[in-house]
Amino acid sequence: MKTTVEFSDRCRSVAGSAAVSVAKITLFAAISLLPFRVNAQSSGYSNYEELTAKLRMFADHHDDIARLVSSGKTLEGRDIWVMEIGTTSGVPQAERPALMVSANLEGNQLIGSEIALGLIHYLVDGYEEDEQIQLSLEKYVFYIFPRMNPDGAEKNFRAIQTGSETNSRPFDDDNDGRIDEDGPDDLDGNGIITVMRVLDPFGEYMIDPDDDRLMIKADAAKGETGAYSIYWEGLDDDNDGFYNEDPRGGVNLNRNFQHEYPYYKAGAGPHMVSENESRSIMDYVIAHRNIAMMLTFGAHDNLVNALNKKGELSQARPINLFDFADASLSGAREVGIFRAPQTRFFSRTPSQPETSDRPSGRRPATTVNESDQEYFKVVSEKYGEITGIETPPSTQKPAGAFFEYGYYQFGVPSFTTPGWGFSEKDVSEKTDSTGQDTTEKADSTGQDTTEKADSTGQDTTEKAAGKGKETENETVDQELVAYLDAQGIDGFVNWTAFDHPTLDNVEIGGFKPLEAVNPPAGSIEELIEKQGEFLLYLSSLFAEIKIARIDVTDHGGGIFRIKAEIENVGFLPTALAHGVTSRSVKPTMVQLGIDPENLVSGDAKTSFFQSLDGSGSRRKFEWIVKGKTGEKVELRVVSQKGGSDTAEVTLR
Repeated sequence: MKTTVEFSDRCRSVAGSAAVSVAKITLFAAISLLPFRVNAQSSGYSNYEELTAKLRMFADHHDDIARLVSSGKTLEGRDIWVMEIGTTSGVPQAERPALMVSANLEGNQLIGSEIALGLIHYLVDGYEEDEQIQLSLEKYVFYIFPRMNPDGAEKNFRAIQTGSETNSRPFDDDNDGRIDEDGPDDLDGNGIITVMRVLDPFGEYMIDPDDDRLMIKADAAKGETGAYSIYWEGLDDDNDGFYNEDPRGGVNLNRNFQHEYPYYKAGAGPHMVSENESRSIMDYVIAHRNIAMMLTFGAHDNLVNALNKKGELSQARPINLFDFADASLSGAREVGIFRAPQTRFFSRTPSQPETSDRPSGRRPATTVNESDQEYFKVVSEKYGEITGIETPPSTQKPAGAFFEYGYYQFGVPSFTTPGWGFSEKDVSEKTDSTGQDTTEKADSTGQDTTEKADSTGQDTTEKAAGKGKETENETVDQELVAYLDAQGIDGFVNWTAFDHPTLDNVEIGGFKPLEAVNPPAGSIEELIEKQGEFLLYLSSLFAEIKIARIDVTDHGGGIFRIKAEIENVGFLPTALAHGVTSRSVKPTMVQLGIDPENLVSGDAKTSFFQSLDGSGSRRKFEWIVKGKTGEKVELRVVSQKGGSDTAEVTLR
């Protein structure tokens, strides 16, 4: 059995450590801090000071290929770091296709931050030795944001572990005119906020008959009767009938972007791109139109589970216990003293944006364009092949998510994943202290008695992997406890009785909030190796525009015919179909360097085309021009997402 890793102890230990003076760190000592392949004995996840020290060390010792930039500051004054990685010679970085990596938009998704930090090390450390990394850094550029929500992440390194997703903006979550007045309370004193279950004849929930640690919603159609209500651990500090409905901080950055923005929903913020963090990210993206692909590590997934045939994401995989506790806060915003006024005369409420059933042009797309789906499918299959992840951990339904903006608004391939997950083996192989497999698979004769096939011969085993499942509200609770048990991770607080001042006899317990969404630190090294391989694979897919052929024919009398073929030797098209539809990707330009009066006929001196498929697809151009024998003419092709190429044509 693997050694148990206590996440909350790691966080408190890391938070209490003194900030290291970068100036005094030798290269060897600095690298010993890193939680990845050079030091498997990691001390845990990095707080802001440690993350900053590592980033500065990378930039200082690899200044020929790495540049550390602050894209902005948080409300609490922390820098939002981005590492720009690429060679400084050759084509300017701003003219190369770029891969943007973002992580830790949700404050509790610390694993994404560690993976992104590891990817930086993977690139800069491997540059001297790995030919593929060298090629990628010479042709492309990487913009890596290891922690987009530094304030939110830092909350998860404090003495009491809450699993907070939001940044530090003060926010009146319950609309009562007071701010951050009813946050969680550590009633049992274990430094971890879990949930409370309370016997209640009107409750909707019951103990899961398959595992008495878990709770399920009672289904009357199955003859089930609810017996419990579930709340977040804490008190009703403001006496409004809700528990912990107005904690410190209020905006989940991955719900604050422009696409399918969830108006007036919890965590979305007062309006789109309302936060220092999201604004600085948007400013950076708009200033770097060479970004041709995005990869986000967070609470959503379109890599482990591929898009369906309609171009939709697979169903979200919420944790039941967390969802049930959140449900207890339903309606909290409607009871405050400043709630929205009632109206008799309008069919819509003032809290909703105005809509109309009348046609008003093209509606924003909410599914991936049919012509683009195959690219997402290919990348998803490769991700599974490289990482071996069959099932993501808990995932959320996106609304206002950054990766959605990347595809639907910015028009580029945009992928997202938690960065870790389970394979069937991870949740089924249980070992005792002797190291023997104790999974009940065989009878006394030694034969495997697991029911795997029905009479038709089809496999009916309920695998932990969720690939292809479309069950609504599919949950991950049973898979998660199986994973924690199999891996020996202390990630669940057993239910313990507590005398609550207003709810009387309750039980406190449930998933530890950080262990539920982050793997043990000991697994980070392996994750980074696989994610690094995937990162290089992504960089091999960029569109790459080339001048494949030029022919010149002298027709005499100073008249010449120039023929050219433009080829996309990369895999991706120069613009996705949705990039063309949304007009977010510039057309590719083909320009012949002659004076306009010397163009006799044929294509325009400066021509454009919307998109060119990859894998060797070509477009032809032809010009009849006036000139002198021996005169040199430049042909130039520029693609916003596929680079550029030039060739010199001699008239002869």
